[in-house]
Amino acid sequence: MDAFLYQATIYLAAAVIAVPLASRLGLGSVLGYLAAGIIIGPVLGLVGAETQNLQHVAEFGVVMMLFLIGLELDPRALWAMRHKLIGLGGLQVLLSTLALMVAALIAGETWQVSLAVGLTLSLSSTAIVLQTLSEKGLMQTGGGRSSFSVLLTQDIAVIPILALLPLLAIKNGPQLGSDGSIERADTAGHMAAAHDGLSLVAGLPGWAVTLTTLGMIGVIVLAGIYLTQPLFRFIHATNLREMYTALALLIVVGISFLMTLVGLSPALGAFLAGVVLANSEFRHELESDLTPFKGLFLGLFFITVGAGINYRLLLANFGDLLGLALLVILAKGTILFFVGRAFGLRRRNHWLFTLSLAQAGEFGFVLLAFSRQQGVIPEPLAEKLLLVIALSMLITPLLFILYDMLSHFMGEQGVEQEPDEIDEQGPVIIAGIGRFGQIVNRLVRASGFKTVLLDNDIRAVQLMRRFGVKSFLGDPTRPELLKAAGIAKAHVLVVALDDPEKTVTMVAYVRRTYPDLHIIARAYDRNHVFELYKAGADDIVREMFDSSLRAGRYVLEKIGLSEYEAAQAEQTFYAHDRLTVRELASLWKPGTPASENQAYIARARELEKDLETALLELAEKKDQSKS
Repeated sequence: MDAFLYQATIYLAAAVIAVPLASRLGLGSVLGYLAAGIIIGPVLGLVGAETQNLQHVAEFGVVMMLFLIGLELDPRALWAMRHKLIGLGGLQVLLSTLALMVAALIAGETWQVSLAVGLTLSLSSTAIVLQTLSEKGLMQTGGGRSSFSVLLTQDIAVIPILALLPLLAIKNGPQLGSDGSIERADTAGHMAAAHDGLSLVAGLPGWAVTLTTLGMIGVIVLAGIYLTQPLFRFIHATNLREMYTALALLIVVGISFLMTLVGLSPALGAFLAGVVLANSEFRHELESDLTPFKGLFLGLFFITVGAGINYRLLLANFGDLLGLALLVILAKGTILFFVGRAFGLRRRNHWLFTLSLAQAGEFGFVLLAFSRQQGVIPEPLAEKLLLVIALSMLITPLLFILYDMLSHFMGEQGVEQEPDEIDEQGPVIIAGIGRFGQIVNRLVRASGFKTVLLDNDIRAVQLMRRFGVKSFLGDPTRPELLKAAGIAKAHVLVVALDDPEKTVTMVAYVRRTYPDLHIIARAYDRNHVFELYKAGADDIVREMFDSSLRAGRYVLEKIGLSEYEAAQAEQTFYAHDRLTVRELASLWKPGTPASENQAYIARARELEKDLETALLELAEKKDQSKS
């Protein structure tokens, strides 16, 4: 117990100190975790052999991360990604494998060893890349989505690679464990005794293995569709918050176990379950329960990677190992550059795609352990490749810093975002889902009418999705996006954009193209009201007008008027202001300040006196009624 508490204190203290420091320096949390592991492991020697055992537990961080990613994707979105999964991801894995295989052949390795090396190093780090993309808010950019497609393809590719590696063994078949049992590398990445009781496919012919595997996947899918709903309702009836967390962990751990029984990747199984549950009413509950565990396990995983570095071998061959790591990054980066260009990625998205995936990944540890155990890759070479993978992962945060520098050098202020494919239409389209647009949407939806939400701000879109409200990322001022949203058949368009100029441009275009559509526009101030009036808006709402008017009514109530009298004064002011805006709009001159427009000033004064007269008449009527 004392040893456990000591180790837990060391790991937690290293994380608490190193990670905030790295984040403050702009290096990101991943590099902080890796640095913490290096300090407590190779540098200070505070941790030892338990690091490898901890890494097996920490790998659940990757599993949970893929489960949570799956929750964000419904099956239709996954089907829409099929071209990127097969084309972009498949091409990257194939070309990277061939390039790294050729490099190993040049170094004098056999073709079997070279192919195993190429397959191992072709995979990138799902944990580092997705964690960093999420931290930097780049997940929904064109480059971020393309990177995710490649990472998902790589995770799927682990399955056939694990099946292929034993065929490459030329000697030294499966090794015996200390108890005489055959050892194997399971898909979670660690060595385990392959007892028949822990495998459903051991000793089965190929066709039976295939049927068993497909059956297990079917069980997971059907359980996700039909079993989770009753389970969550049963847990909900207990009113015990911790039971939600227990059930969420049970789903992830149970799926991981079922996947290992048929020799599949737990991460892939968790992702599949997440996709199945993406449309569940309990999706947000699962996310909130598992997110803290995901962050903790991922952090622990990175610490164990840093702490597990063989520093003696690293120091003895640091130059060669660093050169090999840089060679892997250069080779994969070059391939990614041309693949990304072939699939239409440009500028920031192109560089993000190229630099984020250039490293080797944590699944490389899985494949190396399996290759070494199967006698495919010799032990000395496997030790060096482990360090090459770790060094490339350590360099990855620096590649993201390089991406930030390139982005700044390009002079692009915003993040390029690839618009969503709009698959819904409705009678009301709301362009802009800030605070203004959200309130309009809530009222309309609560009244039983369907809305289509559009916004170019990824944070606003993600916020709405988090609360279960479907919205679409894209520039609402683009004609093709409006057409996809069904503007030709819509009854009302609400323009609630933050940019006044874009609002006027959009209103003018829509009025010109769709003359029968009713347009409600949000205005910044009175001058903006005049611009929107001339552009063709039917109803114009100043963003501060109604709230200011209500505040004025409260003032009147507190200084002597009754609620009824204050409400009448408010209504009189509101009606008069609408008349004023219409009258002054005819005198307003674009580009000319109101203070220099004499006709505008004169009419404004007259209308202000009319308002005072109307309010005085209202007060006189009140006095007469009292007398």
